[in-house]
Amino acid sequence: MLSRFLPLVIAVLCADMFAQEQSTATESYRIKLSQTAVTLDVGDKIKLEAEIVDVSGRPVEGEVLFFSRARRSVRVSSDGELQAIEPGSFAVMARSMVGGERGPEAKVTVTVGRPEPVRLSLGDAPSRLFIGATRRLVGAVLDKNEAPREDLEVVIESSDPTIAAIDEFGMLTGRRPGRVTLRCNGGGLSFEHPVEVLANPVATLEITASASLARTGDVVTFRATTRDASGKAVEGVPTHFAFYAAPDDKLGNAATGQIEQDGRFVAESPGLYTIVATCGNVFARKTIRCTERFEQKRKLVKVGHGLVIDVHTSDLWVWEGVDGRDYAVTGTWGANGDTFFWDVTDPSRLEHIATVTVDARTVNDVKVSADGRLCIISREGASDRKNGIVLYDVENPRKPKKISEYSYDLTGGVHNLFIDEQYVYALSNGRRYDVLDIQNAKAPVRVGSFQVFEPGASIHDVWIEDGIAYSSNWDHGLRLVDVGNGIAKGSPSNPVEFAQYTYPSGWNHAAFPFKSPDTNKFYVIAGDEAFPFGDHVRDHPTYARGWLHFVDFTDLKNPKEVARYQVPEAGTHNYWIEGTTLYVAYYNGGLRVVDISGDLMGDLYRQGREIAFFLPTYPKGLVPNAPMVWGPQPHKGHIFFADHNSGLWAVKLVEDKGRER
Repeated sequence: MLSRFLPLVIAVLCADMFAQEQSTATESYRIKLSQTAVTLDVGDKIKLEAEIVDVSGRPVEGEVLFFSRARRSVRVSSDGELQAIEPGSFAVMARSMVGGERGPEAKVTVTVGRPEPVRLSLGDAPSRLFIGATRRLVGAVLDKNEAPREDLEVVIESSDPTIAAIDEFGMLTGRRPGRVTLRCNGGGLSFEHPVEVLANPVATLEITASASLARTGDVVTFRATTRDASGKAVEGVPTHFAFYAAPDDKLGNAATGQIEQDGRFVAESPGLYTIVATCGNVFARKTIRCTERFEQKRKLVKVGHGLVIDVHTSDLWVWEGVDGRDYAVTGTWGANGDTFFWDVTDPSRLEHIATVTVDARTVNDVKVSADGRLCIISREGASDRKNGIVLYDVENPRKPKKISEYSYDLTGGVHNLFIDEQYVYALSNGRRYDVLDIQNAKAPVRVGSFQVFEPGASIHDVWIEDGIAYSSNWDHGLRLVDVGNGIAKGSPSNPVEFAQYTYPSGWNHAAFPFKSPDTNKFYVIAGDEAFPFGDHVRDHPTYARGWLHFVDFTDLKNPKEVARYQVPEAGTHNYWIEGTTLYVAYYNGGLRVVDISGDLMGDLYRQGREIAFFLPTYPKGLVPNAPMVWGPQPHKGHIFFADHNSGLWAVKLVEDKGRER
């Protein structure tokens, strides 16, 4: 009877011995921290030090990597540069790496307090106010870093409410001529601000509109002209804009538009909109009509499907080969390092023509040079930990020929890359991008590098256009870097940052530049990536979140987020612009096509700027009937896209004759 169980007993004993050997190996050394607990104020920085030692306290050769358990509250670089962001108690971990293997960890407890209040601020409180005019007062207690203490309330009172009164929401209204003092108290500090209330010199107000008939999503500009009793124009007086709406339907619409205080207005729903301009107790109205954007609505129809259902598909690239035929290349994710080549000359028949396999678990990114001769693929999860990139000659895509590979200092994995003329920009372990000269494809040479040197900074993607590198850096947002444009005297060997923009969520995953041919405004479209409900790779659909942020960089020193494209209950990945048409891989929301012509403002989805969408369901997909669109690329009248669960697709925009008007 014992013989039946002998193999099992031996296996258990061997596993136990192996576990004991591993335990003994890891217990033979530990991390020695310079500090196991630190106390900082918000904004403070400190350098953590650590070393690996054996049981006798002697140094052991290896590397200590730091990471934060709460990176939005406490940021830390891998080498220990720590910065306190938000108050509270948090854990920063130190992980040992010895001989390329992960070893013991140690914890640093970081307690973050708030700096003491140093002054009160009343924002842009007015020194003069007209009778009937209203201004909102925003008080704040500031610390030594000029950061607001949001935990401390500011109480604002008027010395004479009959002259100027303040309501419970901080709205200051002028009532009669005179002088008052605004008294502010908060955080144990006090502050006084004088205000003079004057008679309004404006007797009449006229309002004009750039259009009386517009579509939803079109920006209409309103101008207000103020005049005194004699009819003379009054300059420099503040005018406030508001609106009310009468939607065409009776479906209980909520807010149906947006107006800025520079007079720009955009409607989200069709109907009549009345814009009201006020200057103190003087006002004027102007009504316009907005119609739905029917004329641009189309539909996407399937043309072809290249099945990949045994592994996940990652990115794609489509190009015209040197032989005049059209080709595509797609990567694979979490698999065995395969890259697939396709002949897509006939989009209704996507032909798999070749496969190359490298030592990697994931080939996340694939790019082809502008002349169609060189393909570069990225490597992550290599068994030898070298990772890096691999260069292939694809003059004949049916027989790709390996030219070389480059892995020096890219051992942490290359997640994304970009080819720009004779240079390739390759991400290194999510920390930076290296610039490699590939003029001699057999022997790439690193000539430059760019990294955000701030605590906890990381990078996800880089895109190059007109000598400018647009990098997406998660919490550290968009970075615009001169790598040959000349705007900041930068070059591939000397990248120079010249502009940046961050937003609160910290989800910045991708970036794409867009110079509007209609308005001459320069935007960078920043894309989110977030998986608040988990990233499922088998048996269950993934429900991503996030949206596209349209950041106006026309004034490089003062970028401003002006619009968004947000599909409810779905999340973005990669995207592409052709002319004034935006193609968005919206993960579980499928492929989306969006009109970005004209001035951009507000919520483009709610405005009806979406032209068409396509949900690539396939019953035998890796996750059945679960769209997970990764990346799109328009090419010769078709849109090709990679779907994470089902492979390569080709679709085409056609007239939607069945759409109700």
